[in-house]
Amino acid sequence: MTDLVRDPALLESIVHDIDLHTDALFTWDYERSRTALVKLYEKAKTSQWNATTDLPWDTEVDWDKLADETAAQNQRFFILRSAEGSPLAHWGDKEWRKLSMEMQTAVLSQFLHGEQGALICTGLITATVPWVDAKYYAATQVMDEARHVEVFGRYIDEKTNGAYPISPQLGSLLDDIIADGRWDITYLGMQIMVEGLALAAFGFMHMLTTEPLLKKLLRYVMSDEARHVAFGVLSLKEFYEGLDEAEIRERQEFAYEAAVRLRNRFMVQEVWERLGADPKAVISFLEANHDPGQQMFQTMLFSKIVPNAKKLGLLDAGDGWLRKKFTELGVIQFEDWTDTTEEYAELDAVAADRG
Repeated sequence: MTDLVRDPALLESIVHDIDLHTDALFTWDYERSRTALVKLYEKAKTSQWNATTDLPWDTEVDWDKLADETAAQNQRFFILRSAEGSPLAHWGDKEWRKLSMEMQTAVLSQFLHGEQGALICTGLITATVPWVDAKYYAATQVMDEARHVEVFGRYIDEKTNGAYPISPQLGSLLDDIIADGRWDITYLGMQIMVEGLALAAFGFMHMLTTEPLLKKLLRYVMSDEARHVAFGVLSLKEFYEGLDEAEIRERQEFAYEAAVRLRNRFMVQEVWERLGADPKAVISFLEANHDPGQQMFQTMLFSKIVPNAKKLGLLDAGDGWLRKKFTELGVIQFEDWTDTTEEYAELDAVAADRG
């Protein structure tokens, strides 16, 4: 910290401050009245894991092998290799292999930054939610999120070429979630939208990767994240039942705007820049040619968000505005998939490994 104090420019480059417009709430009512949250809290207490000792950090990562596997499995951006007029038509196998490795690091970097956002937001939820059962559970999530920042940060530091900066879309969304000041918006933005998309993205990467350290890391993080999303659904469902139509519409609009920003966060402008390509030209080409692999990837990311939004009553509240918007995004087909309040126990990898 001494070096940071001596160099204000360095401090400004790594510290981001946000004005909070909220009150911290004490509650003197200690009655444990919310059975579902009590159950979730008990599950959280028995599902803690130690990032230092429970993951095989001595695993050697073979990036050449991973690049080949990723290229074979990942059809994102395939149109850049096959369509006429691609700005990357001059790329050879060397550049495409490099893209596979950089894409993995870029996505992991956004996971890292998102987890710190979750750490900050859950601390806020602990301070601002009015129910003692929610405060208890949120406190366990603060520990979970600290562990997630730890594991993604360590993996990127020890096993890759270094982290990418936070994407503008994710950064601005986190700013809005934190600065709003209303505890339920913090819940909606982080627990339902950011964490819901992260849970799907973790599952997608877990399914594709064969790297043993990353696979176990993702499996354990997913175990925590499923509880986190369930926490948001259980808490907001009760609260939203007491809101009027105008208040619900405001939450619907917030959820939709968050969805659009989260979808666009995976266009990875920084990767194209690092590889010497023109990011504007690449992204414009992808948008104009509707790359099917990228569209499938972006669509699958909403497989957790949409059923949870339906569980909360947001899809069809009022005139069904959010249903129409999710239909336009091409993600409404997930509405009847299992919501996270029903599946978090099934994803408890820690309990499964302990027998």
